[in-house]
Amino acid sequence: MKTIKYSDIVVRLNQNLIEVKSDIKDDEEFSGINSLLNAQKEDISFFSNIKYVDNLKICKAKACLINSNYIKYLPDNCKSIIVQDPYFAFACLTELFNILAIKSNGIISEYVNLNKKCKIHENVQIDSFTNIGPNTEIFNDVIIGSNVNIGPDVVINNNSIIHNNVTISNCIIEEGCEIKPGARIGSAGFGFEEKSKKKIIHIGNVIISKGSTIGSNTTIDRAVFDSTKIGAFSQIDNLVQIAHNVEIGNHAIIAAQVGIAGSTKIGNNIKIGGQSGLAGHLNIGNNVTIAGKSGVTKNIEDNKVVAGFPAKDINEWKRDIIKIGKLNDIRSK
Repeated sequence: MKTIKYSDIVVRLNQNLIEVKSDIKDDEEFSGINSLLNAQKEDISFFSNIKYVDNLKICKAKACLINSNYIKYLPDNCKSIIVQDPYFAFACLTELFNILAIKSNGIISEYVNLNKKCKIHENVQIDSFTNIGPNTEIFNDVIIGSNVNIGPDVVINNNSIIHNNVTISNCIIEEGCEIKPGARIGSAGFGFEEKSKKKIIHIGNVIISKGSTIGSNTTIDRAVFDSTKIGAFSQIDNLVQIAHNVEIGNHAIIAAQVGIAGSTKIGNNIKIGGQSGLAGHLNIGNNVTIAGKSGVTKNIEDNKVVAGFPAKDINEWKRDIIKIGKLNDIRSK
């Protein structure tokens, strides 16, 4: 049975800027992560809601992610891993244990086409009817599904997972990423000279930083020059369009059917609701939340929450909605 050492757990939490305090030894091992009621004696669990305190008291887990205020409820068999936000820590560790659960079998199908100019490292799994093109390098423990087209000019780093029917070109994928079925990454973007309508050739690439997930049928276009960038530990949902030269910071959460036009720069810890659209050449700050179905046409400062079309401060938007409702009431009388 595969296990994960506590030292690796701490590294993953620290990568997500989570401070950890525990007496657990670095070489102590864990086999999984589970709920308070279902966790077994080699597992980690988490406690984030006081209404489940009775479940905590009978938890069988070896250790529990917990805020220091609630240690007194831990059973004797369960060691504390003290964090400020246990639920966020739990979310980060699901990524780590998912890598444990899905391991490469090291088999390259006989029905795979490998270009002479590609390089495949150790313990790589490549399933049937996949094509690996020139100037492509695939590092250790990568899993690649069926009917995948990779290359040219692609690097896929350790422990990444590429699901079925994905197309990737002109792209660097850092370690521990997951690309879900049907995604298209690194194709030419939509660009032309306005007067003549002359098509602009894109010669840049895409960089997807470590620990990120790209949803099914999402498209990320290569840059005109330089790189289109997705920051570390970002979660991009299904059917998202990210245009050329967009740069997205770390820990982004972007829901389905969002469209981001070319050359927009987005900070860290962004949250974008479904079906929102962002115009091109904008600067969106850190810790910004954009409500679903918003249309962003202007720059947004750090720590703002916006909604509507055109997107504005969410409190102002709520007031406008109330005013519109009152006008409708007056008209109906």
